Order: sequence, then structure tokens, then C-alpha cells
Amino acid sequence: MSEHPEHPAHRFSEQDVQREVTELQGKSATAARLFDIRRIIGGLFVIYGVIVTITGLTDDDAAIDKAQGVNINLWTGLGMLALGLFFLIWLKLRPVAPPPPGAVPEERPGAE
Repeated sequence: MSEHPEHPAHRFSEQDVQREVTELQGKSATAARLFDIRRIIGGLFVIYGVIVTITGLTDDDAAIDKAQGVNINLWTGLGMLALGLFFLIWLKLRPVAPPPPGAVPEERPGAE
């Protein structure tokens, strides 16, 4: 079989390729910040902590007596809130840094 000549529409300048790589790196950094596990864990713990804390504040004496006099929902909810806030504060103080431009290994022809 003979080789197909390159189609003129598939020729890109070095500037086009560099611009596309820069855009993809920006999108990747945004996705990394958006899906940081600290954000997910912290958010879930805060949401569930609020729900359990409200439940603890509205518990009646029968529910507290069932837990041997401890308002377990209130204490668990406050603990969940504290843990969730810890994760969110940690995320704010130490955000994910994008990798430096030279950190992405370049592909070399013939290297596998």
C-alpha cells in the first residue's frame, strides 16, 4: 500500500500547537482544583454535620436516654462539622499548585 500524502488541513504551526497545549494545561489545572478530594470530603462532612447537628438539637429525652444520657447526634454532628471545616480550611490555605511548565515530559521521536 502506498502512503497517503498529508492533507493540508492537518498542518499546524508551532504557535497553534503551543496555544492548544497552554489551553489544555489551564483546563487541567482547573479540573484538578475543582475535583480536589479535600473539597469533596469537606463539603460532604459539612452538609451531613449540619443535618446531624440539627437532629441532635431537636432530639427528645427518649432518644437521649437510649444513648445512655449522651446526645450522640449533637456531638457527632459537631464533630462532623469540625472535620469538614478542617478540610475546607486546609484547601483554602494550601491550594493545589499547577505543575510548572517544564514538569510535563516532552515526547521524543522514537522514544517509547
